[in-house]
Amino acid sequence: MIWYTALVLAVAAERLAELAVARRNTRRSLDRGAVESGRGHYPAMVALHTGLLAGCIAETWATGRPFAPWYGWAMVAVVATAQGLRWWCVRTLGSRWNTRVVVVPGLPPVTGGPYRWLRHPNYVAVAAEGIALPLVHGAWLTAVVFTVLNAALMAVRVRCEDGALARLSGPAAHA
Repeated sequence: MIWYTALVLAVAAERLAELAVARRNTRRSLDRGAVESGRGHYPAMVALHTGLLAGCIAETWATGRPFAPWYGWAMVAVVATAQGLRWWCVRTLGSRWNTRVVVVPGLPPVTGGPYRWLRHPNYVAVAAEGIALPLVHGAWLTAVVFTVLNAALMAVRVRCEDGALARLSGPAAHA
C-alpha cells in the first residue's frame, strides 16, 4: 500500500504543477483581456479533485484490500495514459490552457493536437484518471463516487466552457 500512496502523492504533485501552469496562464490571459466564466463551480471542482486523491488513500488504507496485479497494473497504464493525454492538452493549448474557464476574446478555438478528434480531451483524461487511479488498488467506492459527481460537474463545466467560447472566440468557433 505504501507504493500506492506514493503513486497518489505523485499525482497530487502533478496537480500542483498544473495549478502553477494555470496561474501563470491566467495572468497572461487576463493581461490580454481575457474574461473568466464559471467561477461558481470552480471551488466544487477543486474539492472533488482533492477528495479523489484523499479518497484513494483513505479507502485503500481503511479497507486493507490486497493489490490485484492483473487488474492494478492495467489501471496504472490507464492513469499513465490519462496523464499523457492531459499534458498533450496543456502543450497544445499553450498559454491558453487553464484549470479555470478563461477565454481571450477573438481568438479562434484550438483545433490541433487532441482537439483535432475531441472537443474536450482534457475532460476525457480526468474521467479516465478518476476511474483508474482508485481502482489501481481496489478503491472502487472512491471510483464510483468520483465518477458520479464528476459527471454532474462536467455537465455544468462543459456548458459553461462551450458558452464562453461561443460568446468570446473568433468566427471559427461557430463552424
